[in-house]
Amino acid sequence: MPHSQTAPRDGILKGRLARGASPWLLPTVATAALSLACARRSGAAKAVAVPATALAAGMLWFFRDPEREIAQGRVISPADGVVQSIMPWKDGRTRVAIFMSPLNVHVNRAPLAGTVTSVEHIPGGFVPAFNKESENNERVVWHFDTELGDIEMVQIAGAVARRIVPYVPQGTKVEQGERIGLIRFGSRVDIYLPEGVDVDVEVGQKTVAGVTRIDRD
Repeated sequence: MPHSQTAPRDGILKGRLARGASPWLLPTVATAALSLACARRSGAAKAVAVPATALAAGMLWFFRDPEREIAQGRVISPADGVVQSIMPWKDGRTRVAIFMSPLNVHVNRAPLAGTVTSVEHIPGGFVPAFNKESENNERVVWHFDTELGDIEMVQIAGAVARRIVPYVPQGTKVEQGERIGLIRFGSRVDIYLPEGVDVDVEVGQKTVAGVTRIDRD
């Protein structure tokens, strides 16, 4: 049976803001600040101030990037979210799909230590990430050379997430749990476990990037 997992508290003050957030965050915060400054003198500004401030607060929460104490284990979760499916693949691997809602931290982490052997952007659609049709969505496919051999991880855009931001290029050596990229808004991350590696999570289980162990000894 999978072990229980307690998610750490992800307060903004205990971490930082995600790289790649600026194009969304700066205009939103600037609008909120300007409307608040003008609210006493302008009824229109006052009407804008409340929703703009709420949106800015939401953006700050969404783009939080908390520090994590990286767990021990051969394969750890690359994403915060909920295990959506666990599927055997034709080549003997097992695909674990993790759905990320807009409430989750959207910074993804390396599931194992190793070298990034490829980072490939594949254009596609933007249907909801929980939909089966999301198999053809915009995505970034990662391959890592690790102690378990080649490990594939796929960042998949959702209906709202229109941008995937890789943090590290091909050829980079990464530590397990290191930040490697960001998906803006709701989305999905798939990881493919090699043949012979057993899964230690189940469908519906919550995962925490860098903390939840995916495989079992």
